[in-house]
Amino acid sequence: MRTILFLTVGFLLLAACFLLGRLFSANYPSAMSAMTVAFICLWLVVSAFNLWVGVTKAGYSLADEQAIFFLIFALPAAVALFVKWRFF
Repeated sequence: MRTILFLTVGFLLLAACFLLGRLFSANYPSAMSAMTVAFICLWLVVSAFNLWVGVTKAGYSLADEQAIFFLIFALPAAVALFVKWRFF
């Protein structure tokens, strides 16, 4: 359940970043690229924090949490790169 919540938050954050990039693209032509990079960096920090909480607080092993970390980070980041590449 927590994984689904983090993925949902990731996609909502991605939508917010693309919306901000679209709003600023009139004055700043490379805003979409900057927002894509900003999203990926921010999402890496959020995903790493989730990994840390899972290992230190929830008691999972690092090996168990790495698979979840990869899923939580890679899926929204891959969608961000694909959308940026395909549509912007």
